[in-house]
Amino acid sequence: MTAASGIWQPHDGTPRPPEEMRFQAAGLTFTCTATPFPPPLATAAPEPTSAGGDAGRAPGASGDRGQAAQAGQGSTSPEAAPDSTGIAPDGTEPGGAINAGAGVLGSGEGGGARWVVAETAPGVLEVRVTPERAATVRVAWRVPCVDATAFWAADGGEHRGLPPFWRRPRTAALEKNAPVGCLVGAGDVALCTYAAAEVVRPVRTRTGVVEETGEFGFWVEHEAEPGKGVVLRMDLTRRHFATTLAEVAEWWGSRNGLARDVPRAARMPAYSTWYAMQQHVDAASVERQAAPAAELGCEAIIVDDGWHSDDRGRGYGYVGEWEPSRTSFPDISGHVAKVRGEGLAYLLWYALPFVGRHTALWDRVRPYTLAYKEHMNAAIVDPRYPVIRKLLADHVTRAVREWGMDGLKIDFIDQFAVEDPPPPGPEADCATVNEGVRRLLAQLPGDCLVELRQPYVSPGLWPYATMIRASDCPLSPAHNRQRTVDLRLIAGPLAVHADMLMWHPDENPQRVAGQLINVLFAVPQISVDLTALTPAQEEALRFWLSFFRDHADVLQRGRFEPARPDLAYPQVTARSDDTVITARYAPMPVRVPDTGTLWLANGDASADVLLQVATPGTARATVVDCRGRTEGDELVDLAPGPVEVTVPEGGLLRLERQGQAGRSRSRN
Repeated sequence: MTAASGIWQPHDGTPRPPEEMRFQAAGLTFTCTATPFPPPLATAAPEPTSAGGDAGRAPGASGDRGQAAQAGQGSTSPEAAPDSTGIAPDGTEPGGAINAGAGVLGSGEGGGARWVVAETAPGVLEVRVTPERAATVRVAWRVPCVDATAFWAADGGEHRGLPPFWRRPRTAALEKNAPVGCLVGAGDVALCTYAAAEVVRPVRTRTGVVEETGEFGFWVEHEAEPGKGVVLRMDLTRRHFATTLAEVAEWWGSRNGLARDVPRAARMPAYSTWYAMQQHVDAASVERQAAPAAELGCEAIIVDDGWHSDDRGRGYGYVGEWEPSRTSFPDISGHVAKVRGEGLAYLLWYALPFVGRHTALWDRVRPYTLAYKEHMNAAIVDPRYPVIRKLLADHVTRAVREWGMDGLKIDFIDQFAVEDPPPPGPEADCATVNEGVRRLLAQLPGDCLVELRQPYVSPGLWPYATMIRASDCPLSPAHNRQRTVDLRLIAGPLAVHADMLMWHPDENPQRVAGQLINVLFAVPQISVDLTALTPAQEEALRFWLSFFRDHADVLQRGRFEPARPDLAYPQVTARSDDTVITARYAPMPVRVPDTGTLWLANGDASADVLLQVATPGTARATVVDCRGRTEGDELVDLAPGPVEVTVPEGGLLRLERQGQAGRSRSRN
């Protein structure tokens, strides 16, 4: 097997291909390059731009930033993340202890770098390439593209096809995406799952079909210092793709320290103001929703954009000062106390990177900006500066310490990922924006709920969050399903939240239930006027929120088995030892477990459900409609083979194997 074509291409920025090093392990041939960093150039900073000028700089921003090689180059902070340097050539960890379970398959050096490959479990490799001097290290390999059905990536959106290898590389960093991917084959097996250990600094990957050979090529690169290197995990076990991705999350967690504990409230249904109220939010409207939200089973309320200003223009020209609107929230502390008195945790929204042009802070922050967003009427401030980090951290800390907030909704972290940021000036204390963002998040309150959102899904953010939400997809159940499932696969310890659920006032209860079923394996956030629900809508909402709450442990922390990523997950299952919960979004057969209880949620319009029975027996089948009303309850004989049952759209089947009722009921 030869190396992946295209490891070097003319547009890579180097005048000629760097020296390559090749080695083989576990039937794969790896090609590596180590391109030394160019020497730093002492160049003058660009002149400030005029208002409405270059989108890469705030209007009037100071050009005196200093040299790119200065401002804390290589500096660290007390809260710095543990270094992930992987295994050494002798099979040891950096501290010298034997890497438990690792068997070194080979090691060597050449092309300005050393390499070592170890097998940490059968079919699971750790590959480390360490340069002799600071260099951009690239590792490439390829596998036969046989039986391949999809390519899964953390930033894959709705596209799960097989991309061409020549497409633009992806970049993952602390602020955006995650360095992981999986080539999925027929039967949902992982043909090759890979991940990089680096979770703060940028990691670039190129993946896709090599047209010349019909193989699937991979390369991964990032800048590496001597003694640190590029560390990759590769899973070639051909197990279920979700299993291999869950183990990637465990690997990241073991290398980068434990995340904070996730409180129960983070895993329970929540109410959000965004789609229900947009920016037209005030204390009275929030308080009006609090009691019905709590009564329906929500345990948190999230107040979104609009609380800080009387502007209703959907822009960000007035964000950054973070003072409650005197008109809408004249007594923020008293208001929070009222909402919390209903039994709800209170989270408040912050667009952390933005300072609006119409704020009193504008002139103060102009010298410390990464970019100006004309369409947002706001600048993105630069977290490499301690003065900026303190400004932002003081604002959000005040909400928790003075106003009594239980948590924070931190929005737009991905906006810090500015292409070609200006060089840091002499007041900066770190050289990279990635490190600045990490230091900023470490200064936020660590004892409250914190919601993040796709696409900032890096495991480097786990210590600073308790939950992560799907990106905006209003009234799109299929997208909400795909995005929450994608998050579940790599979210590690964080609670995964759906994008807020909304519906038209005339929507029927079956479709309301369908939206809830599409996010069954995440935490639902409801964003409609709860005081204006029809009786049928309220019944459907109450029934399914009750099901979420009663089965949260299995739904959110059971063994997770989504099917067919190439078809946007038409069936998803979670299971414990004696309970299986399956949601059906297309007319696919559903396997009946040999023991225990099957709960089948029908999110498809067809009511004719085909069960696949392997072990014969008797079961009690109970069917309820979208509002929880019983439509059938009988004993059925289960003969091996297909069995057809009727489950209405938005309804639920409980199939309980006889002889195990007591155990199943005790768990549920």
